[in-house]
Parts: sequence; structure tokens; C-alpha cells
Amino acid sequence: MNQKLTIKEKLGYGLGDTACNIVFQIVANFMLIFYTDVFGISAAAAGTLMLVVRLFDGVTDPIMGGVADRTKTRFGTYRPYLLLMAIPYGALAIAAFTTPDLAQDNKLVYAYITYALLMTCYTAINIPYSALGGVMTSDPTERASLQSFRFAMAMSGGVVVVWALPQMLDTFKEFGQQAAYQYAMGILALLAVICFFICFFLTKEREQTKETHKSNMAQDFFNLFKNDQWVLMVVITLFVLTLIGLRSAIAPHYVKYYLGDESLTSAFLTMGMVAAVLGALCTHFLSKKFGKKVLFQVGLVSGVLSHAILFILPATQVSLIFVAFFIANFVHMIVTPLMFSMIADTVDYGHLKTGKRSMAMTFSGHLLAIKFGFAIGGATAGWMLSAYEYVPNQAQSSEALFGILMGFAAVPAALLFVAAFIMTKYNLTETKLFEVQKKLKEV
Repeated sequence: MNQKLTIKEKLGYGLGDTACNIVFQIVANFMLIFYTDVFGISAAAAGTLMLVVRLFDGVTDPIMGGVADRTKTRFGTYRPYLLLMAIPYGALAIAAFTTPDLAQDNKLVYAYITYALLMTCYTAINIPYSALGGVMTSDPTERASLQSFRFAMAMSGGVVVVWALPQMLDTFKEFGQQAAYQYAMGILALLAVICFFICFFLTKEREQTKETHKSNMAQDFFNLFKNDQWVLMVVITLFVLTLIGLRSAIAPHYVKYYLGDESLTSAFLTMGMVAAVLGALCTHFLSKKFGKKVLFQVGLVSGVLSHAILFILPATQVSLIFVAFFIANFVHMIVTPLMFSMIADTVDYGHLKTGKRSMAMTFSGHLLAIKFGFAIGGATAGWMLSAYEYVPNQAQSSEALFGILMGFAAVPAALLFVAAFIMTKYNLTETKLFEVQKKLKEV
């Protein structure tokens, strides 16, 4: 039976991604500039680090999905991980933004280890968390609403980060840049842990995941590729997250060097996050009015246009740049909740096709695409800066500024264009999904 969710449950579930995003947005928006301008490694080395760690971390995704699907406790299948992994996640976030007093080569090793552990811990908590949204209700409309709440609150966590972190760094600057990052991360990591605990206590698993046949984790993973609609969404996710990894990593450089005013960083990124919150809040209403697929396509095309505008606007047009960035973030956060809601929908479709329902494994495969895209995007940011002769903490050449602009606007526009084309092949509309669920009940 489809289950309507209370506002309290939706808010509680959303707090889980507030917690994830407090750390994730720091990694996305500040890690590259932390590594190049504070930690003290080259842009190329930082880019390679991000690629290697995120690709390595991706190997753990299907394993974690299989483990989570097979977990049975009195607290449920997926909820227990919110308690188990919250404190390690916070502690590793602090460690990853700590600069040790080591030789250069050893510092790089430290960066690899702490970042790898942080991303592995992210896997261990985010895959069960994502799967939890699929078993709180089977109603596709309620799933879209739940994901809308989730990403509105995720972006609220992002707002806190991109506004508060620069302020905290300024407050703690008397201790030095390196210590300032460490102290700021300590405060934000504690907030993330608290949000995970609240999420655990306010959510409930209703849809029980029943194994229809015995299989191993490898079989579960490869079964995903028999689900053509899931494959389409995963490919789209890869392009969208490559964009996010690239643009987020290079955004502080864009403000500091292309706009030429580092003091605008907090306002610029905060405004983008506010736009994202508003986009997420509008998603449920707009998806009910227009349908998920149509709204998703409109969001992608709008993203192409807004990034194209950012590419052609000169640095002197700061107000127009803010407006275009606002639009880009608004439409992006319409697309993202729909993407996660559609992944949950593909589970039902895949269940009908393969006879196997593996909610966490499905989300682990999706998270794998997210991490690969984010890895490629983050690495590309570092490599582009290096290729265009970026030099930290000094005025940049025209070539370096052009490279920053390409990474921030032109390449993202191209990635969204490809994603919009692929989306035309997706056919799991609301009507089709209800037909699928009806057939499942008859089996």
C-alpha cells in the first residue's frame, strides 16, 4: 500500500542530507583551493588525487549496496548506518582538512589517505541513507516530494557551509590559514553528526525489501545493467555530476581571479545555494503539474543556456553574472531531486524485468556514477588549471583566466547538452510506472 508521509518524517529524512552536504559541499567547493593555496600541493597533483581517490572509492559502492541490502536489525535495514557511521564521518572530515607538519611527499600521502577514508565513510552512510528514501514509501508522488524535501535541506546545509566557512576562516585567521580550516571543520562536522542522529530518530522503514531469490552481490550488481531505464539515468548522472565536480571545484578560483574580488566568494556561493534551495522546494509542485520527464528536460536545457550566458559575460558584469549563476543553480536543483526520485522508480521497473528488488544496490550503482562524475570533474578542474598555467596566490595570465572560464561555464554547458539529448530516450513516466506497479502486485 502506498504510504503518505508526514512533514516531520520528510524533514527528518532531509536532515540526513543536510549532514551529508555540510561536508560534501566543503569538499566540492573548497577542497581544491585548500589543497593548492593552503595545504601546499600543485593543482595537477590535487586533480590527480581527486581522480584516484574517487575512482578507488567507487569500488566500494556496490559492495556497500550489497551489504546494506542484506542487513537485518530491529532498527531496520538501512537506518542503523546513520548511527554507526556518523561520528567516523565527522572525525574524518576534520582530518582531511588538517595540514600536518610533514615533508612534501609525506603530506601528499597524508592527503590521499585521509581523503580516501573520508570518501569511503561517505559511501558507508550515503548509500543506506539514499536507499532509506525508497523504503519509506512506494508512492511515486510521495517519493518525489520526499526527495524535494531532501535536496532543499541538503542545499540548506550547503548554504550554511558556503556562507559560514569563509566567515569562520576569517574569524580564526589569527591562528593561521591551516589551523583556521581545521577549527572551522570541527564545528561543522559536529553539526553534521547531530543532523544524522536526528534523521535516524525521525524516520521509519515501511516497505520491506524481500529477496525473491538467492544471489551474490556481484550478480545483484550486474543485474542492474539489465534495467535499461536505470542505465539511462546513470549515464545522465555521470554527465551532470562531472559538471558539478568541475564547476564547484573551480568556482572559488573563478571569483578570486576571474572576477578579481575574493571577498565576493561567500556571497556568490551562498546565493547559488539559496537558488538551489528554492529550486528543490519548487520541484514537487512543478513535477505534479508537468510530470518528471518534461520538468527534467526543461531543467537541463535551462542549465545549458544559463552556463552559455556565464561564458560570454565579461568579468565587469558582476550583477548579471550573479543572476545567471542563480538561474543555473535553481534549475540544477530541480533536476537533482528528480534524478534521485527516478532512480527509486527504476527499482520497481527493474523488479518487474529481472524479478529482483535491490534498493540499496540500485542506489550504490547510482552513487558509483555520481562519484565517477565528481571524480572526473574535480580532476579536470585541477588539470585545466595546470594546463592553462595557473599559479596560486598571484594575478593570473589571460590564458589562465580563460582556462578558469572554460571550466566554470563552457564545459558545463556542453555536458548538460549531452545529458538533455540522452534524456529523450527515458520513458518511465508516471503513467508507465503505475502500470509497472500494478503488474508487480499481480505477480
